[in-house]
Amino acid sequence: MTATFQITIDCNDPQTLTRFWAFALGYVLEPPPGGFDSWNAYLRSIGVPEEELDDAADAADSIVDPGGVGPRIWFQLVPERKAGKNRLHLDLEAGGGRSVPLPTRTERVHARGEELVAAGATRLRLLSTPGLAHYGEVFADPEGNEFCIH
Repeated sequence: MTATFQITIDCNDPQTLTRFWAFALGYVLEPPPGGFDSWNAYLRSIGVPEEELDDAADAADSIVDPGGVGPRIWFQLVPERKAGKNRLHLDLEAGGGRSVPLPTRTERVHARGEELVAAGATRLRLLSTPGLAHYGEVFADPEGNEFCIH
């Protein structure tokens, strides 16, 4: 039997990252559970203390695949800032796969990277080796979490 899972990303600003990653992945902000008009109403119903709630918590701190295929991603508010290299990162596939000619893949990857830079990402470096039929780019999201586009 396979296990279901969610990806949890520690962060300082869940609302910024939910918007960025929803755009990057084609996900949507997760609506509050059925029967609740806000996330705070739901959190109160399960006993979360009032002092742990704030206006920002009423906005989604998680995103979901609208097709129901990909994992839920939760952006967990933590007090400390990112302090080193990620031990896990996401690879976004934008090039079209190995059957697509390298110049076309390179163009697609770069174009998607430009869109994500406009959305708040920072381009860190290229992944390109002469003679190797691979191209990718490494980025950081608005809080510095690294990801790649291939």
